[in-house]
Amino acid sequence: MLRSIVLLLSLFVLASSADAAVQSKKVTYKHGDLECIGYLAWDDAVQGPRPGVLVVHEFWGLDAYAKRRADELAALGYIAFAADMYGDGKLADHPKDAQAMMGAVRMNVDDWQKRGLDALDVLKSQPQCDKTKLAAIGYCFGGSTVQQLAFTGTDLKAVVSFHGGLVLPTPDQVKADKAAILICNGADDTFISAKSIQDFRDALDKNGGKYEFINYPGAVHSFTVPEADETGKKFNIPVKYNKAADEKSWADMRALFKKTLGK
Repeated sequence: MLRSIVLLLSLFVLASSADAAVQSKKVTYKHGDLECIGYLAWDDAVQGPRPGVLVVHEFWGLDAYAKRRADELAALGYIAFAADMYGDGKLADHPKDAQAMMGAVRMNVDDWQKRGLDALDVLKSQPQCDKTKLAAIGYCFGGSTVQQLAFTGTDLKAVVSFHGGLVLPTPDQVKADKAAILICNGADDTFISAKSIQDFRDALDKNGGKYEFINYPGAVHSFTVPEADETGKKFNIPVKYNKAADEKSWADMRALFKKTLGK
């Protein structure tokens, strides 16, 4: 009899554990007249509001990689929202198409920032989100985007750019920034020039910017993306996955979040 009770209790615990897992759903929202299709991820085992993290995709659009990063953040106890910066869930299969879509957004900086802020508002509107503890991370184009968000002065505790192009802020933008900025850069990334790095550092150093700039040895562009090796070969572009840099940059992000978000 006792053995049967223990077995039933064990099965109940296992069933309860199986029910608690990372959940996700599409979230449709608006940027002006443009319909955007974002991706929300959270762990339903976590009770009450928790810190929120905005995730911004590479120049390909909101693809499986960005959604996977949102899932990983949810598994760590955050609520994560992956933005759709192009609208209509548009994706590119070729670098030329991706470059064109990214270029169209970057052309209008005010609108570029507003696209990010609209996505951040979606995250803040979720009942699971603690609106006082917000962060944003981005990859490639997304890394530039979250820098732009920081320099709007919006209420972010932390911003992390992974192999992102560097934004050159004005002195007023640096002073407006409320977030601790972490730049995760591939030391051998040929897309990020030495001049752009120096200009970025100078702009923040001269105006009291809160940032850390980390170069990961041997890493090139897209060093966090396992699919980058195949992409590089297919299109003959200098992108490649670097496992050590990927894991170290993710750990550096987590350390910053622990410091700024209390996790």
